[in-house]
Amino acid sequence: STPCKALYVCNDCKEPFDYFKCLSLRRLFFSIQNGTGKIVFNRPDVLNSFNAEMAKAFQSALDECAANKEVRCILITGEGRAFSAGQDLSATIAPGVKIKQIVEDQYNPIILKLRQLEKPVVCAVNGVAAGAGANVAFACDITLAASSAGFIQAFSKIGLIPDSGGTFFLPRLIGLQRATALTMLGDKITAQQALEYGLIYKVLPDESLMAEAEKTAEKLASMPTKGLGYTKRLLNASLNNNLSEQLKTEGDMQEAAGKTYDYNEGVKAFLEKRKPVF
Repeated sequence: STPCKALYVCNDCKEPFDYFKCLSLRRLFFSIQNGTGKIVFNRPDVLNSFNAEMAKAFQSALDECAANKEVRCILITGEGRAFSAGQDLSATIAPGVKIKQIVEDQYNPIILKLRQLEKPVVCAVNGVAAGAGANVAFACDITLAASSAGFIQAFSKIGLIPDSGGTFFLPRLIGLQRATALTMLGDKITAQQALEYGLIYKVLPDESLMAEAEKTAEKLASMPTKGLGYTKRLLNASLNNNLSEQLKTEGDMQEAAGKTYDYNEGVKAFLEKRKPVF
């Protein structure tokens, strides 16, 4: 696998560090293997809750995935028994800290990068996903969850409102009634309930989650990346377009897809009765 480049500066030695240095200080693992950029949240002692360092490292890893042509798919998961418990509340009580600034600097860029990245993003929810952690999972393209995982919109329990796109994605995924109930009551739902509501794609036994997630990511990495990117762009546009606008956009994207190497290779492989190499 290919290690990431430096994502932030070591707090001890003040030097930029790479994938193999300052292991105890890394807030996030990042590697590239078989066309997949794998991002692993690495604050297991606090259930992978976000502080500024981990949020910025996550943003940098997503930027690297967008720019690196070797990366054709992204896989996101958490280290330990949680996916992410959301914001590390201990980081919000320091003097001068403004919650709005945390949202604008840390979470808004993450959600926009996840949606604007024209490569498929697979999320493997290995444990609890709470608050912003849950909404990060819902913003990904294909979300798989371990059977023991749970999701909770925890914001109302401390007097806050759902951020990280929660009020945008939830009503569109599950309808206004369920979105209102989950965000106001703060009820925890199981992975199976999340599947039944339409919040995630698949529930898997805990022991097979990562193998299935990696298999899914590798399959997507072998597929026509440009076409998948155009598909994602269209799905994003559908959230705001009317039917006429969407049909027009589909025509434009189909024209662009028809000019790609992948389209020519796909048609040629079909006619030659062989597997395409995208």
